[in-house]
Amino acid sequence: MEVVFRFLVATFLATLMVGCSSFQQKNQMSAFNDAYAVGDYDLALQVVSFKTAKGRAVDTDEHLLDLLHQAELHRLLGRYQEATKNYDLAEEGMKNLDLANIVEKSSTAFVALMVNDSERNYQALMSEAILVNTYKSLAFLAAGNNEFARVELNRADDRTRRAVEYFSQEIAEQREALNQQAQSGQNTAAMVRNSLNNQSLRNAVSQRYGVESEWSVLPEFIVPASTYLHGIYFLANASSRADYEKAATSLTRVAAMNRASGVLQRDAKLAEALAAGTQSMAGLAPQVWVVYENGLGPVLEETRIDVPLVIFHGNQQAPAYFGIALPRYRDRAAVPGSLGVISDADITVQTERISDMGSVIRTEMKERFPSVLARAVSSAVIKAVIQNEAAENFGVWGQLGAAALTIATTQADLRSWQALPNHWQAARIDRPESGKLTLTSTNGHSLGTIVIPDQPFTLLYVKRPTLAGPASVVALDLQGRNPASTVQLSGKNLLTATQ
Repeated sequence: MEVVFRFLVATFLATLMVGCSSFQQKNQMSAFNDAYAVGDYDLALQVVSFKTAKGRAVDTDEHLLDLLHQAELHRLLGRYQEATKNYDLAEEGMKNLDLANIVEKSSTAFVALMVNDSERNYQALMSEAILVNTYKSLAFLAAGNNEFARVELNRADDRTRRAVEYFSQEIAEQREALNQQAQSGQNTAAMVRNSLNNQSLRNAVSQRYGVESEWSVLPEFIVPASTYLHGIYFLANASSRADYEKAATSLTRVAAMNRASGVLQRDAKLAEALAAGTQSMAGLAPQVWVVYENGLGPVLEETRIDVPLVIFHGNQQAPAYFGIALPRYRDRAAVPGSLGVISDADITVQTERISDMGSVIRTEMKERFPSVLARAVSSAVIKAVIQNEAAENFGVWGQLGAAALTIATTQADLRSWQALPNHWQAARIDRPESGKLTLTSTNGHSLGTIVIPDQPFTLLYVKRPTLAGPASVVALDLQGRNPASTVQLSGKNLLTATQ
């Protein structure tokens, strides 16, 4: 009885801390999004800043999500050194989480089961890790560091290759944990398995999420925009047939994901022709790729599922509260339409959608969901058992108190990287003889004019989260020979790649 009483006291204190922590997280992300949506990136940066004691290293595990936000804000502001520094720290945090020792993993897993997943350090998505390498490569290109840009794009490609293995390992670890509990005689493991196989639970999950087999997902895990950038980078930097083949492999893979995209099909054919030798680089006019990050990416919301659970104690059966809270992604707004790219003689090319973040995340979530559901059910079963113990030792008031604490701590982990886009668009155009391109919004309003240096391959990278904010534009030398800078375009502006 004393043990149960101590647990209830400890859980009550934990509930207070969880409530405060959850409230602070929601407030922080609300303030971040308010500033981010209108393009006030300096204010958004203040919101996600934190202090580290003098002489102490940054706790990259604890501050991983803050570091991701800081890094992308620095990149949007043209502070490339700060961006790569913060992205390096974020990668360190991801590595520490992947390589955490068994004791650390066990302790954080136990706390998460007793309270909820938000008590763990932020667990980055594999797609987020891939985009970290992609954004780092853009920052290095902007700084004129071609060697490091190549390294980061290869890392992004390698992470994509290892994704399937990563997801399989995560599911295997979850199953192994349940098997070990069952072998050690823990009744909770059997109840978790029975609950996961319960038709009522399955029906409730399907009602909230739809049937997994019908989710709108990609045929394989890939972040198409990252693979696309990998392809055009190696096309621009090819020094051998092997490099052209590498570019062709990436661009063909992306084109197969979206056969309706004309720009993807044309780029894939160009890379294949260069790899086959039927197209010479000398016969190719200087090229400009426009890649447009549009809108706000998906965010998490909570959905609750209540399923009755029967606890067996001896020969007695006792009903208990069985509620789980699961995260579910919802799409946010995109900027309507596309970008117009006007060159000499008023020739206009429109960007077209090549991929969206929602499909990437749903593809990853489909792989992760069994583990997310298993943890939620495990937590609910343990709390239900505690309710039963509290009822036996403290009567109805003990059961009610334990149930109240259970309800309070049953929360989904809603943390996510808020600076990702809704989708990507792209276009390719010959560099105009004047060296000037004008970007226009859907209604034909001019956002600004960009001066493209006389170089073989240019990447015009544009990011616009909302209509209320400006478009961040940077003209990158894809061969990394010339440094670039970022400008915020909202009207008549002129940008040169060497400002």
